[in-house]
Amino acid sequence: MSTTQESFDYSAHIPSNAEKFRQRTLPLLIFAAILVAIPLTGPSRTVYTLMHQMGINIVLALSYNMLLGRAGLLSFGHAVYFGFGGYFAMHAMNWIADGSGIWADFPVFLLPVLGFGAGALAGAVIGWPSCRRAGTTFAMISLGVAELIASGAFMFDSFFGGEQGISGDRMNGPELFGLTLGPISQVYWFIAFWTVVGVVGMYAFTRTPLGKLSEATRDNPQRVQFIGYNPQRVRYLVFIFSGGFAGLAGAMAAVNYEIFTPDAFSLVPSGFILIMAYVGGITYFVGPIFGAILLTYMQSMMSDFTDAWLLYLGVLFISIVMFAPRGLAGIVFGFSAGLRGPRPRAFLITWLTQLAGVALMLIGLIVLVEIAVRWSNGYGEVFAPFGLPLAQANPLSWLLVVAPAIAGVALSRRAARMREAQA
Repeated sequence: MSTTQESFDYSAHIPSNAEKFRQRTLPLLIFAAILVAIPLTGPSRTVYTLMHQMGINIVLALSYNMLLGRAGLLSFGHAVYFGFGGYFAMHAMNWIADGSGIWADFPVFLLPVLGFGAGALAGAVIGWPSCRRAGTTFAMISLGVAELIASGAFMFDSFFGGEQGISGDRMNGPELFGLTLGPISQVYWFIAFWTVVGVVGMYAFTRTPLGKLSEATRDNPQRVQFIGYNPQRVRYLVFIFSGGFAGLAGAMAAVNYEIFTPDAFSLVPSGFILIMAYVGGITYFVGPIFGAILLTYMQSMMSDFTDAWLLYLGVLFISIVMFAPRGLAGIVFGFSAGLRGPRPRAFLITWLTQLAGVALMLIGLIVLVEIAVRWSNGYGEVFAPFGLPLAQANPLSWLLVVAPAIAGVALSRRAARMREAQA
């Protein structure tokens, strides 16, 4: 390939200023505007609780994506740093309540700063041996560390509080910004403030030389070493910052829930963090935000409607991995780019055809799963959407499973042929 052709191909992948604004700045501005507007709608306590969980998970998912999406480090133990940040904030909350020494003048509102420090310190200690290797070795080390610390949390009661964990009272110490942090509406502003700080801080990190080097180390560590940088050191520094922001999320959770237990260190939250980041889209900065919002809603609200919400979560994750590896953000930005393309009408028709196919297949899956769950429970309960009883012995039930699935597959294939014709 000639030098001219190489230059042309490289420049074709450089986003324009307008694309940078749409993909980086605009989503952050919209996100901040939504946070400010939510209290103006007079939300219920349930909505406030859901927003708090989303804010914590947004910071946590973004901190994980600093490892996976930016540095290419697959970790199965990211909840460890979330846990250390939360536990240290919990202890500090109790020290503030005692009112002794310097803690008498320390506001609870600033506990996420301490959580960041605790998470970063844990990242510095654990990352020193962990970041000597990348790839599968790093992933296995993170898994072992997570199991080690999760087990140790039940042994050292003086710090972790045993199975009951540690509880505290956030309404102590001096007030900041006039917030007592008692009413849930005031806790919202605490969560919103630190969510914005965390998001802006991690976005700023991606624009630093270290953030750029982490991406280069992910793509080609040999070339990074050739130009004079140590890939191991780059991974280690990114690991520390990632642990710090996870600790910040842990301190936010400590203030929100006023209790922290060793369950925070287990593999279950670590796996949930991974799924949030990947479903949202690890190649986009805002991707984990999308994933955190969707999965927090599924965890908090869908569990009230169906016992099979974890199955739907698994199906969603597998579908994203197989058919949309760029995640929800890739779907959103791909749709936006298609509408601005040379043939927006044809693209929209193809997209709507694919959407209809997916919706029909989803209907068939939901009917099948809900009928199967109720039949396996053996309580005699019948799935009755919109008042239509669908028992397992009813032929209509299986018609509503098979017919939408077949129609959905047919529409999806048609959409694929339409995309090939437009290419």
